[in-house]
Amino acid sequence: MLKEFKNFIMTGNVIDLAVAVLLAGAMGLVVSGFVSDIMMPLVGHFSGGIDFADMKVVLDEAVVATDGTVTKPENAILYGKWINAIINLIIVGFVLFIIVKAYNKTKTPPAPAAPAGPTQEELLAQIRDLLKK
Repeated sequence: MLKEFKNFIMTGNVIDLAVAVLLAGAMGLVVSGFVSDIMMPLVGHFSGGIDFADMKVVLDEAVVATDGTVTKPENAILYGKWINAIINLIIVGFVLFIIVKAYNKTKTPPAPAAPAGPTQEELLAQIRDLLKK
């Protein structure tokens, strides 16, 4: 059983999958950095300097003691983070679309299939016709 497991792990498919998972993680970091460090500042600039992450609807204010410690934290709906997540999804989707489109352009189209020869029935019919002559 151990030998079978070793053979399974050492097959090309499992190793290819492991490499793909590692590259996907690295690609995720690159795309996430692109979105958060390049695109979101541009979105904030063109939206008038709004930082969506700070947008919220406060349901209950925080209760602060006289010594400055928070006795009851603020209860709020952080819809700005949700807007950031949606913008992030749209940008990541667009970037991946561009990458896949560029990748598909680099692939060469498959060579056209060779014309099909006569079928077995056609060959037998030709032999029969030749024998009749």
